[in-house]
Amino acid sequence: MEKEETYIKGRGAQINTPNRFHEEINERDPRAALESDESLKTSYIPVHPKTIVNKIPSPDIPADFGINPYQGCEHGCIYCYARNTHSFWGYSAGTDFETKILVKYEAPELLRKKLQSKNWKAAPILLSGNTDCYQPIEKQTQITRKMLEILWNFRHPVSIITKNSLIERDIDILSKMAKLNLVKVNISLTSLKENLLQRMEPRTSSALKRLRTIENLSTAGIPVHVMMAPIIPGLTDSEIFDLVKEVAKRGARSASYQLVRLNGDVAEIFTDWVTKNFPNRAEKILIQIKSAHGGSLNDSRFGARHSGEGEYAKIIRAQFKLAKKKYFCVTATPDYNLDLYEQFKNPQMTLF
Repeated sequence: MEKEETYIKGRGAQINTPNRFHEEINERDPRAALESDESLKTSYIPVHPKTIVNKIPSPDIPADFGINPYQGCEHGCIYCYARNTHSFWGYSAGTDFETKILVKYEAPELLRKKLQSKNWKAAPILLSGNTDCYQPIEKQTQITRKMLEILWNFRHPVSIITKNSLIERDIDILSKMAKLNLVKVNISLTSLKENLLQRMEPRTSSALKRLRTIENLSTAGIPVHVMMAPIIPGLTDSEIFDLVKEVAKRGARSASYQLVRLNGDVAEIFTDWVTKNFPNRAEKILIQIKSAHGGSLNDSRFGARHSGEGEYAKIIRAQFKLAKKKYFCVTATPDYNLDLYEQFKNPQMTLF
């Protein structure tokens, strides 16, 4: 791998793409910060939303509602589709996404009010459908933990997606919820190669830590699903069997995958990154991505954007199906328990 001397270590994106909502484009090279007194340290910016539970319109996501206590994500995953949402907040999808983290401190109280609403009916809520609810700042704010405590108090079902082993901090709550079929955890793991993860997902937990988290959660009786998302041609596609075998051994109950797709500004950010990190393979990697999405890096089609199409997509689909058949037993995960919420929402009703 060849890198420029001004490569930003510890960050995924190496550029700041222009915000498409700005009439004037102020081109900024974040690498210039390495040659000046400017800092690339993460900033945590309080924001004050009026609501926290949002309707999920996508039919590709198996949940109707989601909560994102943070916007922007310090994990810095280079392929992250959520980067594009940072433009709505006035920032770039590039290094801004990793260094300008918007924090919703009122999220727990907003969630409490939502669950107390007479019109709310129990439905699984996804934490988080956009940016990771266990990214590094969560260790200090404990916003996610406070929301889990509220969800437990209401006996309300929740699904969690994370790449961070910090989730183990909350095993005490999650294990209680699991006993009542109120929680499912999705651990995202894209590769077992630590050197690759350090460049591709620079501030996530290591592969070894995530494997231990899968094992520890499973031992505590918490159902774990592993998401190999995304699979990237020429970078992670050779690991399907090894990864599925390893997570099954650690106690995961199931696994799934998604093919990488590079929508919006992510296409430019990823292209820049892969060219700098893998100059000899970059063109081939990008061509293979295009081959799985009708000749384009972008793919927004529901039903096809996650699985792809064409010969390459068929090969990946067949490999993953075979790996699951070989390493996973067919065991059904119980449905969410939706029956407890009403009586804990209105505890006085149980007195009559």
